[in-house]
Amino acid sequence: MKRKNWYLTIGVILTALMLLYIAVGFFWTPYVPSAMSAADREAKPSLRHLFGCDSMGRDVFSRTLEGAGSTLTIALAVLAVGAVCGLAVGALCGYYGGPVDALVMRLCDAIAAFPSVLLALVVLAVTGPGKYNVIGALGVLFVPSFARLVRGEFLKYRDRDFVRSARLMGVSGLRIIFVHILPNTWPVLLSGLTIGFNNAVLAEASMSYLGIGVTPTEPSLGYMLKDAQGYLFTLPWCAVFPAAVVILLILGVGLVGEGVRERMGAVS
Repeated sequence: MKRKNWYLTIGVILTALMLLYIAVGFFWTPYVPSAMSAADREAKPSLRHLFGCDSMGRDVFSRTLEGAGSTLTIALAVLAVGAVCGLAVGALCGYYGGPVDALVMRLCDAIAAFPSVLLALVVLAVTGPGKYNVIGALGVLFVPSFARLVRGEFLKYRDRDFVRSARLMGVSGLRIIFVHILPNTWPVLLSGLTIGFNNAVLAEASMSYLGIGVTPTEPSLGYMLKDAQGYLFTLPWCAVFPAAVVILLILGVGLVGEGVRERMGAVS
């Protein structure tokens, strides 16, 4: 009897619920997120304000919806930059090898030796805060991890019989890379994407919390947590709900990744 993959089931449900929650924020919020109301200052969670209000009377539920959408957009953009560039670098290095492969991998090792968030902080200290600067800085720093992951898979497959047969038939190297080998790497790459997404969410929130991520005029869960740190005991809901959104989103995607790895192990 086939065992139920609870990690994958719970992860998919939780991730779907969080994505639905975030999607709502792109089209509707009960209040204008930046609107202040003296009458609603420090209002507790209620039917009128589900997540309460902050010290300026802004609706926390509306701000969380908007901030979660911004965090998700940045995380996906960072993941796209890191994954696409890392896939290309890892595939070419893993298939062709040689001195260029050794040089590129040493460069990746040098970048990976430093904490990615710390390097991003240095880059943003030079370029300045902003959504596109965050995406560029984090995206480039995510390339080495994907490059090493893809390269390892290509090293495993490049001398298999089906690849040798393709070479003997005169198939070009690029066609072998993208048509014959790349589809076999998707299970491992998918698992890496879930880890990369969670790291991107945490990195964006961390930099915004430190004040050098997106600009204060742009919505961000990290900035919400930064604003709430002075009111942890008087207005705990201002920190609890934005933090809960980050935790649940990361938990859901992480469980999906764990479920994928468990299914891969069962298949193998």
